[in-house]
Amino acid sequence: MKTIWTAKNISSQQGRRVVITGANSGIGFHAALELARKGAEVILPARTKEKADGAIARIRAEVPNAKLASEIVDLADQKSVRSFAARYIDRFPGQSLDLLINNAGVMALPTREITVDGWERQFATNYLGPFALTALLLPSIKSQPGSRVVVVSSSVTKRAKIDFDNLQSERVYKPMWQAYAQAKLADSIFAFELQRRLTAAGSPIICTAAHPGYAITNLQVTIKGGFMGLITSILTPIASQDAAHGALPTLMAAVGPDVTPGGYYGPDRFFELKGYPVAVPIPKAAQDGVVARRLWDESEQLTGVSFGVLSKAARQRTFPRSFAEAAQTWDGEGGVTCQRS
Repeated sequence: MKTIWTAKNISSQQGRRVVITGANSGIGFHAALELARKGAEVILPARTKEKADGAIARIRAEVPNAKLASEIVDLADQKSVRSFAARYIDRFPGQSLDLLINNAGVMALPTREITVDGWERQFATNYLGPFALTALLLPSIKSQPGSRVVVVSSSVTKRAKIDFDNLQSERVYKPMWQAYAQAKLADSIFAFELQRRLTAAGSPIICTAAHPGYAITNLQVTIKGGFMGLITSILTPIASQDAAHGALPTLMAAVGPDVTPGGYYGPDRFFELKGYPVAVPIPKAAQDGVVARRLWDESEQLTGVSFGVLSKAARQRTFPRSFAEAAQTWDGEGGVTCQRS
């Protein structure tokens, strides 16, 4: 008989500290709620303190004794990312973080928008922001079994590709199937490449990825009219699920006892659009180690953030294309360097 995994399967999270971006709404909120319910201390950075405080009030309405802290970060703004990371490190010095969930994102913006850093907003928010934040917080993550980084991707990655000549949608901008899909594929590629490097470094920290399927959240507000609006109106009644169920793959990736390093988790039914969380196949486009290394290098150049020993060693060695080949380890201390002011 198939075992169904739900939030009830989450073990005690007492004594664990968690950072979840975008936890003020959608699947991020429900992930924060369930982890707080199990005793974790949850830091909720949102774009405004009002949004973060509002989420905390809603969680405390269900979990009165929840250990929660509000914070501010705009993932589309590298200065904001660095400021949040610096505040976290000042408040919690040393290895003080058990779990980082990169959840926040934007979807299918109808027109191409440029951030303060000069980047296309979906690529900046969904990928470059989490890339830099992970690098900056990695030295704070406890170097012990159970510590994890989770990257929330999307099922649209099955139809996506990385176009290095159009990373910022400077040549072509298609809201959903190009800009959004490419950014979420970059998330998946990053997650699996980070695991390659952690494995090669002999680190006990693991990185996993998840996608929520077709979960109804505030991300869908940008999809109005046209072909996508028609598809959405047809699929929603039969293939969607609420945000609470959409959060389950993220939660499994974050705390499931049997997850594998570099594992990918999503819903089990209707072409991974809805259902209970299971391990799902990694899209072929997310498995190429050569593309992954180039994307990593370009991301470090854009953000000016380096992953310390994980980046230094990569420049000296040829990385395998698959996790199974990543057996070699090296000695070294972690840490990041920031080159961009």
